[in-house]
Amino acid sequence: MSKTIEDNGWTAVPRSLEKLLANRKNPKSKATPLRVEDMPLPSSPVVDITMKHARDHLPKQTFSHSMRVYYYGQAIAMQHFPEWRYSPETYLLASLLHDIGTTDANMSSTQLSFEFQGGIQALNLLTQNGAPQSTAESVCETIIRHQDVGDTGNITTLTAVIHFATLLDNAGANPELVHKDTIESVVKAWPREGWTGCFAATVRKETELKPWSHTTKIEGFAEKVEGNETMRPYD
Repeated sequence: MSKTIEDNGWTAVPRSLEKLLANRKNPKSKATPLRVEDMPLPSSPVVDITMKHARDHLPKQTFSHSMRVYYYGQAIAMQHFPEWRYSPETYLLASLLHDIGTTDANMSSTQLSFEFQGGIQALNLLTQNGAPQSTAESVCETIIRHQDVGDTGNITTLTAVIHFATLLDNAGANPELVHKDTIESVVKAWPREGWTGCFAATVRKETELKPWSHTTKIEGFAEKVEGNETMRPYD
């Protein structure tokens, strides 16, 4: 596998998060405290353009969620899957754009499920602004599959990282993977501001507007979001 392909997170890993956790090189690894400052944001012209695009188009709560997803994903990968190779810049781009399809304008402009709409938009945005093809396609793949949780088949390492991070922030899954002090540092920098209710409403809106949408794959998703006990103290 070429370095370019590997650095953009194209290594195949099991889609099952349970298998990933069970097959860790150190399955008993414990989360240790990390601060936001310990996980610096990558910087490049493409990152700057994408950051501005996300700030300009996403509601404040969704933008803050996207930033939390970056930090939680980085903390999980660093401490539990240190062997995974991917560019933090590519992961930041995916984090910033993974929910771009949930905006009112984007959701109402297409019959596509929001992840597919968002993936296509991200691919076009990144390509038009000079991102390498492998990077743009990795972000697109990750966005399209970021709710594709399940027990069979494979996903990319980048998709696995975003699965762990989004499920933690949205549904409180696998809280043992991130130290409480890390969560508090991330939430202090990027407050939730009622994200649980906001995202549950987005899930219901998507499924009502598009009863065929990919979101319907996760049964009782809105209720799972509302039952997020891990993040309740921070909402």
